[in-house]
Amino acid sequence: MMADKELNDYNEESIRSLDWKEHIRLRPGMYIGKLGDGSSADDGIYVLLKEVIDNCIDEHTMGYGKHVDVTIKDKTITVRDYGRGIPLGKVVDVVSKINTGAKYDSKAFQKSVGLNGVGTKAVNALSNYFKVTAFRDGKEKTAEFERGVLKQDHKETKTTEENGTMVTFVPDEKIFKNFHFVQEYLDNQFWNYCYLNAGLVMNLNNKRFVSKNGLLDLLQRKTNEDEIRYPIIHLKGEDIEIAFTHENDYGEEYYSFVNGQFTTQGGTHLAAFREGFVKTIREFYKKDYDASDIRGSICASLSVRVQEPVFESQTKTKLGSQTVYEGGPSMRNFVGDFLGKELDNFLHKNPETAEALKKRIEQSERERKDMAGIKKLANERAKKANLHNKKLRDCKFHYNDEATGKDKDKISEKQKESTIFITEGDSASGSITKARNVETQAVFSLRGKPLNCFGLTKKVVYENEEFNLLQHALNIEEGYDGLRYNNIVIATDADVDGMHIRLLLMTFFLQFFPDLVKNGHVYILETPLFRVRNKQETIYCYNEEEKLAATKKLGNKPETTRFKGLGEISPDEFARFIGDDMKLQPVMLLPETHIQQLLEYYMGKNTPSRQDFIIDNLKVEMDLAEETTTV
Repeated sequence: MMADKELNDYNEESIRSLDWKEHIRLRPGMYIGKLGDGSSADDGIYVLLKEVIDNCIDEHTMGYGKHVDVTIKDKTITVRDYGRGIPLGKVVDVVSKINTGAKYDSKAFQKSVGLNGVGTKAVNALSNYFKVTAFRDGKEKTAEFERGVLKQDHKETKTTEENGTMVTFVPDEKIFKNFHFVQEYLDNQFWNYCYLNAGLVMNLNNKRFVSKNGLLDLLQRKTNEDEIRYPIIHLKGEDIEIAFTHENDYGEEYYSFVNGQFTTQGGTHLAAFREGFVKTIREFYKKDYDASDIRGSICASLSVRVQEPVFESQTKTKLGSQTVYEGGPSMRNFVGDFLGKELDNFLHKNPETAEALKKRIEQSERERKDMAGIKKLANERAKKANLHNKKLRDCKFHYNDEATGKDKDKISEKQKESTIFITEGDSASGSITKARNVETQAVFSLRGKPLNCFGLTKKVVYENEEFNLLQHALNIEEGYDGLRYNNIVIATDADVDGMHIRLLLMTFFLQFFPDLVKNGHVYILETPLFRVRNKQETIYCYNEEEKLAATKKLGNKPETTRFKGLGEISPDEFARFIGDDMKLQPVMLLPETHIQQLLEYYMGKNTPSRQDFIIDNLKVEMDLAEETTTV
């Protein structure tokens, strides 16, 4: 009977044809990845900005326009380039007709990142206001849209403006709820554009970005001069640029680009670099070093330009294996041959650097061999601990396990949503476990306070049961590539003990897995401190100021509850704080941050300078509290 009913429900009326803007608005994840509120660097609002700027960069790459001006004010974004300008008769079509653009003409745009004619259409459809103006040869043409619908098609007029294109848009808050831009993410986005386009000047709200030395500047910004083992090696060739060095930190850190697109998930070009680098090093030193020892502690950046890049999705975060160079060699051969020649030549010409690189590789080799026995025992201990039943309430989706599935866009979307909450105590983990989305959210429960691991070697990760099990839950024992959850969220109580646990966990990640932090995977969960309610309304407040405002709004002495711990928040309430409106504070490192100095200051032995810092900030907090009380 049920089968008959389902068959009857599936008829001609079940078939729908969507126009381009309806499809984009119905399935935005296919075009811009996850939505988000701006707390993560890959949230949709940054992708919208990127899609518009990419067109400006393509103009610059073709030799037109030396600077790009961007302003972001009150959630309104304006991007102005000084390229050739969209041909005036095609202004409306270029931003509102799917598969329309000049990128199909290889003579007009070569080695462009925007190939499918979708980018600005997606921005148009996902904005409650979108305006495009083209300036070309003393004339200008403007068109205005609302959620992809043409509202006003202005006539051509004369202008004294320089040639180029200006786009103004406001992301639709129906789709991007409570969004905000994080300045550090914008800075990284703009710096990457400049590193890949030496000489290009970009302005963001009058802040100037420019690079003279390309990827060399990028790596100098990402590394600390006191921590690198040898001067950065910078190699350039036709359509390829590489920069790398080795540090003292654990892990591997990569920044890879294709035609100016930051491929955050790597792809065939990065795989080619990792393989080609190992092969070249082995041949140069005439020794069969283990690949993990060669690449351990490396910080590298790679940029390639190809005629027809094949990305695995519209968001272009991973280069597909079908990509070849100039219709000839595979990406594997193109990158490998470049390294085999240029890196080999460099090492022969720079024996001091070659010796320093060799010493770093051999240090990694010794550390790995010393750890072998300990790791084996730790793995056996993790199995006996029955990790997945006692410590980890896993989610149903594991993107590494399903990476071979057929629906890559759906997998990619869930991959970005996959989240693990790290919390302490049975009550807190119980509340989150009952409230979570079991499809994509997992919970790891700590037992008491973690060890302060500052200054300790990675040996402690295997000898300490909590750290060992956490490492296995994240699947990062063999490196960053195996990470099972895109978002690692530290969820602790909003009291002194909770803050202490938070700092200890951050120390763990920064000490042993800094690439997780550097690549934007670690967050702090913000939960409300107060609940203010009367019979008609409930308001959740995250600080004293919000509590005072809520109390004033509700009037007549509303009931006020101070949440001392996460376990005091009921699962029904908790669901709203880890759902669509979840507030996450990203753990970010500024480029100039020296990790070991940072940890020494906050987590090392008590020092007079830290005591002074605490006393000074305590005075500030007391002054603020006094002002709030007075108000």
